[in-house]
Order: sequence, then C-alpha cells, then structure tokens
Amino acid sequence: PISRLFPARQNTCIPILMYHAVCEGSSDRRPYYETNVSPHVFASQIRQLRNEGFRAVSLEEALRVFGDGNCDRKLVVITFDDGYRDFYENAFPILSECQFTATVFLMTGFVDDLAGTFKEKECLTWRQVRELHAQGISFGSHTVTHPQLKLLEMDRVEEELASSKKMVEDQLGTAIRSFSYPYAFPETCHEFKRQLREMLVKHGYENGVTTILGTANPRCDPFFLPRLPVNNWDDPRFFQAKLEGGYDWLHSAQYLSKL
Repeated sequence: PISRLFPARQNTCIPILMYHAVCEGSSDRRPYYETNVSPHVFASQIRQLRNEGFRAVSLEEALRVFGDGNCDRKLVVITFDDGYRDFYENAFPILSECQFTATVFLMTGFVDDLAGTFKEKECLTWRQVRELHAQGISFGSHTVTHPQLKLLEMDRVEEELASSKKMVEDQLGTAIRSFSYPYAFPETCHEFKRQLREMLVKHGYENGVTTILGTANPRCDPFFLPRLPVNNWDDPRFFQAKLEGGYDWLHSAQYLSKL
C-alpha cells in the first residue's frame, strides 16, 4: 500500500525476476534463500504476468527503455541462474505458451555434451542450450565454476569472467553481453566492485544482474542490477507486491547486514 502512494516511481521501475530451479522439493526452509519453485507455482506466476498485461523483455531492451526515458511499468525481465536442465523440461514450455522470453545464466564448467550436475541437479547440455537459443531464449555468463568471486585473486576472477563468456559464444556463435554474479553480491566492497566492473567492460560485457533486492530503475548501475527472488512462498498477492515495488524497502536491511 505504501509503494502505491508513489505511482511516478513505479512507472520508472522494471522488475527483474530471479529464478533458479523449476522443480519439486525445497532447497531451504527460509523464503528468501529458497531457490526452488515448483512447476505448478511457476506456471501460475507466469500466467499471472500474462493476464496482467506484462511483456517479458531482455536485459538489453530494459536498459534501452531506461535510456529512452519512456519506461513501461508492464515490462518484466525473467532470469534463471545456474542453467539447470529443468529449465528446458519445466520452465520453457510455459514461457513458450505465454510467449515470454527469458535469460539463462550458465555455469559453463557444468555444461557439456552430457549433462553435468550442480547441487545434485542436472544441468543443461550444449545441444539443449543451442535449441533454446534458436527458440528465442537469451544466455549469459554465470562464471565457469560458480565460485565466491570476492574470495578469489583478481586474476582468477578475470579468468572466470573471460573463459565462461568465450565458451558460450563459441557454442552459440553470438556475442554474450550479460553476466550474473554468483552468491551474495558484496555491494559494500567498493574497491572490489570497481575492479569487477572494469573487468566486465574489458571483456565485452554490457550489463549484469546481482542478488541486490529491488526493482531496477534508470539510476541503477547496468552492471549490478537488482533482482526480485521468486519461489514457492510467493502467493499471488505477495508476487504482485514484489512486482509493484513492495519488496524494495528490504534492500536497506540487506545492505546494512553486509557492513
């Protein structure tokens, strides 16, 4: 209700949804850290977006809209971290039914001609990645090995960024411009952020997403965009509240917890 008092702000924001696995079962008992959403709940959420008149766009298009200064509050960006096989089996069919696009961020060390396994879940194969790309799904980098980058030497960080990007480009024959930061984003570590941003620019990235809570707006750094975690705990009203900016205030608490 409080966020609805500021309609002008809503009209300049675009929700970027963060999904991981679309499968049965729970990964954690805490709603914020839950990374599984059941196929039934996922289908309900995507149909809710469609029925409310949302249009799914790529990160590039969302940033173009910000640059044009003509933001449509009925735009949404749908992202998936890790690149699990259940995206191919469970998520893509409902996205296709609703004529929605999405961006999948791949851990390239777990993608092969035979499916690798990460956190006891099978990942996509390159054949599936190419098939999905041909059907309009975008792909980005989620590093090679999914490390906590803040704990690595910067040359190792650069290797993770560069190698993963090149591998996806070689497989798809197209430029990869988007990056998703694995694990909690260290937004209070300003020197690390500066170096990371320089590396992303150096290797041809143009945008990126994080675990920073909130809806994206024209004031956001395009390399460190906030997202909204979505999972089984989100009933239709709570899901709607997230889309309208009702979850954004939690970023203040999230930021303070990292100091």
